Amino acid sequence: MASNPVVNMFRVSELRSRLFFTLFILAIFRLGSVLTVPGIDPNALLSYFNNNGAADSFANYIDFFVGGAFSNFSIFMLGVMPYISTQIIMQLAVIIFPSLKRIVQEDGGQRKMATWTRVGTVFVCLLQSYAVTVYAHSIPGCMVLSGWKFYAITMLAVTTGSMVTVWLGDQITANGIGNGISLMIFAGIVARLPHAVVELGRYVNPGFMNPKAPASSVTDSTHLMWVILTFIIFIVMIGLVIFEESGERKIPVHYAKRVVGRKMYGGQNTYIPFKVNPSNVIPLIFASSLLTLPVQLVSMFGKSEDTASWVKTLSNVLTPNGLWYNVVLVVLIVFFAYFYTQVTLNPIEIAKNIRENGGSIPGVRTDKTEEYLQKILNRLVLPGSLFLAFIAIFPTIIMKFFNGFPQSAAQLLGGTSLIIMVGVDLDTMSQVEALLKMHHQEGLTKKGKIRSRNI
Repeated sequence: MASNPVVNMFRVSELRSRLFFTLFILAIFRLGSVLTVPGIDPNALLSYFNNNGAADSFANYIDFFVGGAFSNFSIFMLGVMPYISTQIIMQLAVIIFPSLKRIVQEDGGQRKMATWTRVGTVFVCLLQSYAVTVYAHSIPGCMVLSGWKFYAITMLAVTTGSMVTVWLGDQITANGIGNGISLMIFAGIVARLPHAVVELGRYVNPGFMNPKAPASSVTDSTHLMWVILTFIIFIVMIGLVIFEESGERKIPVHYAKRVVGRKMYGGQNTYIPFKVNPSNVIPLIFASSLLTLPVQLVSMFGKSEDTASWVKTLSNVLTPNGLWYNVVLVVLIVFFAYFYTQVTLNPIEIAKNIRENGGSIPGVRTDKTEEYLQKILNRLVLPGSLFLAFIAIFPTIIMKFFNGFPQSAAQLLGGTSLIIMVGVDLDTMSQVEALLKMHHQEGLTKKGKIRSRNI
């Protein structure tokens, strides 16, 4: 029992307190996801989503990230998505505007950047919360209040809820296991598992936990075969994701010997580890978050009768399960994979550090180091980003080939959820293992070590 890693996790006081704090914050997040916004009739809301929930692909898409908080019209219905969208906009602005980049690189620049991101998040939340009020108008009998009171209360409650969610994520990062924002998304995805299991059971047998189903409902053998096949593909894809996330290309670097006084420095051989997927799950989260804002706006405003025809056309085109949506998603994933890799692994900076320390890559001229590193990164990022894109559109492929396959189950058996769950799980395990070994305890694995995904 002494070598049991679970027992060791709760034996170390620091790790135990961090784990309990993280679970406490996640419990608050889940509690907030069922607290309905004032001015909304929960019974009318429940009736609408029970009758139209399967057909409302947009609501299912948002619920996928926030753990059902959107269909509950809760105060946390937007989750951390506005914050991530604002982060993307700010990072793009840093690259586009050199003056902003200089400010960020100064002392205290990162703190200013964080403040600006939070201020920008408030404006994005207000825009999205206004779109939510428009969406509420399309639900019969949903609104208890009307006029400016409903708009003011809903926008204030939803904006405050999103900012509180971001603050809760920051608390997990500071006092919990770490990576609070990623864990909030992870918790929302995992919270949808019971609902997905029920939907999958009804897909096989309509009478599964369904009191409204006729007593004569029987199991569909064809649907059962599709579910089994999907589970096999799901297990294989988990293995492929772990294999792809762990793969790396090692670039050897040789450092020349230097004599300073009576001491000799350098003369060592090392390597630069370039992962097959250097940006990990970041492109998926960025692409999904960036698409959430326009899809939400056109989907909600497209329901209104007074909306222009081109908005309704755009709403039909940007359906989360549609062709054009998935095409745009693939393009954004590839773009953000290259973008984030250039930001975090700048070949110019790496080559400069190698030269300043008297190093060189065997077989590569010193003045060609940047070009060589850029070529290696391009060859790694393209297949890695295409693999991420394939995983992202996998749920849509499943629903197209397996007619009637539940969207909630397809999203959890593949796509963005699979990458996020595997990536965040690996990263959390690496954080726990590091804390265990810091207190002279055995790690979570008997052989090797868990590599951090740095999400």
